[in-house]
Amino acid sequence: MASPIYLGKRSFLLVVGATLILQLSITIHGAGADNSLAIDKTNCPDKCGNVSIPYPFGIGQGCYLHEDFEVQCKNNQASLRTRGSTDQKDDGYSNSNLLDINLLDGEARIQNRVYWSCKNNGSIERNPYDGQVELLLPSFFKVSYTKNKFTAIGCATIANIVGSTDGTTDLNNLHYTGVCASFCDSQHGISKSAVCDGLGCCQTSIPENLSAFHIGLFYTDRLIRSPYVQPFSPCSYAFVVEVSSFKFNTDYALGSNFQNQDRLPLVLDWNVGNEICEQAKKNLSSYACKATNSECINATNGPGYRCNCSSGYEGNPYLSEGCQDIDECDFPLSNPCNGNKCTNRIGSYICSCPAGTRSTDPENIPCTTAIGLSIGIGVGSAAGFILLVLIAIYMTRKMKHRRATNLKRRFFQQNRGQLLEQLVSQRADIAERMIIKVSELAKATNNFDKARELGGGGHGTVYKGIMLDLQVVAIKKSKITVRKEIDEFINEVAILSQINHRNVVKLFGCCLETEVPLLVYEFISNGTLYHHLHVEGPRSLAWSNRLRIAAEIASALSYLHSWVSIPIIHRDIKSTNILLDDTMTSKVSDFGASRYVPLDKSGLTTMVQGTMGYLDPMYFYTCRLTDKSDVYSFGVILMELLTKKKPFSYLSSKGDGIVAHFVNLHGTGNLVEILDPQVMDEGGKEVHEVAVLAVACVMLRPEDRPTMRQADITLEGLLSSNRHAENNTLADGFEEIGNMVMDFPSIDEGQSTGESTQYYSLEQDRPLMLSGSR
Repeated sequence: MASPIYLGKRSFLLVVGATLILQLSITIHGAGADNSLAIDKTNCPDKCGNVSIPYPFGIGQGCYLHEDFEVQCKNNQASLRTRGSTDQKDDGYSNSNLLDINLLDGEARIQNRVYWSCKNNGSIERNPYDGQVELLLPSFFKVSYTKNKFTAIGCATIANIVGSTDGTTDLNNLHYTGVCASFCDSQHGISKSAVCDGLGCCQTSIPENLSAFHIGLFYTDRLIRSPYVQPFSPCSYAFVVEVSSFKFNTDYALGSNFQNQDRLPLVLDWNVGNEICEQAKKNLSSYACKATNSECINATNGPGYRCNCSSGYEGNPYLSEGCQDIDECDFPLSNPCNGNKCTNRIGSYICSCPAGTRSTDPENIPCTTAIGLSIGIGVGSAAGFILLVLIAIYMTRKMKHRRATNLKRRFFQQNRGQLLEQLVSQRADIAERMIIKVSELAKATNNFDKARELGGGGHGTVYKGIMLDLQVVAIKKSKITVRKEIDEFINEVAILSQINHRNVVKLFGCCLETEVPLLVYEFISNGTLYHHLHVEGPRSLAWSNRLRIAAEIASALSYLHSWVSIPIIHRDIKSTNILLDDTMTSKVSDFGASRYVPLDKSGLTTMVQGTMGYLDPMYFYTCRLTDKSDVYSFGVILMELLTKKKPFSYLSSKGDGIVAHFVNLHGTGNLVEILDPQVMDEGGKEVHEVAVLAVACVMLRPEDRPTMRQADITLEGLLSSNRHAENNTLADGFEEIGNMVMDFPSIDEGQSTGESTQYYSLEQDRPLMLSGSR
């Protein structure tokens, strides 16, 4: 039996250094392993042109798992069967050119249409295929929200995308809306850095679970009177594109013919079923992971699952013999045994030392010869060896701790921690009190267990957490990665940290020491105003609740505008940003787009952000943000409460949006045509007074609108059975405009929507949402 040994200081450092280097090598090898081997069904084509077609995809009957995975191959061009209006065939399907299929990551890249529209001597020229781009994916496919973005190019251009995130297959009944606004500034020109920052080009994220969409464009040069906006190019473009494959060129917005880029890459996420793994495994006949050494992975984009080979195997997990053993020892540049003897085993490998050498850990520590062993001085005791191990453990832990500390410091800087400190510099105690450690949040959410998820979207996921003091909280884990969105995130922290109002959601703290920042809010358990108001059936919120909620929102906005040390404009007031607690008390939330307004200024010039339908048209036209922009959005919420109509999608029989229709009916005394029957049954005289206030709030000229303080006083008066005289006076003042017809733009019969001056109903009368709305 060999005796324990002593190592000199130099030898010890060599051994420890080699161990650390070897661990790094193994980590890199594990991260970079390539499981790209594809095994296909016998007698089935495995390629079309240069595109490999692995099962569950296939060409021809019996070669694919499901008809959704059928690949058409014509003239060496592979294509997937999608549905929509572009290139549509007699069977209702159209083909999207297929670029490649990634079996390991569950992705497929296709070529997708670019929607373009050009003005030529006053007329509009568009794509030859029906003037818009549509895409309806098969049931097992979703548009990747991590690798694609909705993009627009042009000057004085608004592009909108309308889609489905709930599996809707009717392209006329889609509910998700997004908008990208692109302008050209004659003072500063187009972005010299060739990035999509709103000057000549804009981009916005798309949501998870997007399975269908169509795209539209319209021009704004007839609407905008700002001296800074010039129509540099007669053409505008809109498309969903793989971010890594698209680079903006300033020539595109200065007249270059981008129509040549008729198709651009788009990444799809695909799954092999609509069940999670636990459900799919219950039915082995339909369970798609057929290989013996395979495993099931739940989808990360919508419902469903896909398959991968188990660790130590590679190939195609969808075929019974598809996952084959990897010979880990056959990688000379990344030998897993650090140069020691490697013996492959089925699904694994074993490391050992050649004859005449030894190592306490052949996988991580090099084997040494008898001569190398003699470097140790004399024969030691077991205590010496134990001491050596303890020292190595201590050094390893110390290095890990140092790495973790440095990583947290880097994340803090990356997540704009200095910006937070700067924003709350007048209240240094706030930053110290609000910083929460990630370990505490991990415990509160059971290490961010999926079962704790409350909801999420393209911008992040919200978890329910229970803190150490048993307080229930909502933890917002953001997916943001770009500096602009991180600045908005920190902006939300700084604003909410200094707000104390019963109708504003309370922020407990934040965590900046993780790769993406985390926010910790009070837990509001009863959903949003939108979901309580827009329910199926004739009755939803009682009128008394609607009136009280309106007063609470007005109180919160009045507080933000008039009572905090530096006035705050929310900038995205809408029913989905009004939370309701167990007592139906309202809480204004989502301050990511909010802005401070210095006391010596009446407004700010900013890039337009907000939600179309609620967005102040004068802010939209001029980019001038004032507190009256919130007043306009509040007026739209009042109309929503009175009518139970959705502002972003409502259209009258004449094509008017909710604001124009409501104002016109009020002016002609026919408001009963649009009021919710429940409001008419339960409300009294105050219904008319709330309607008068709503019309006043959406006056086209901001100076004609009341302040939120006036609106707050009016609604508080309506809540009281004995109204104060000043409230009656103010309400009477609003009644003076009761018969006024608002000067809203409208579309004449037969007028091209491409040149429409309507701000509430754009291309194809589809609802819009501006990029930046969170």
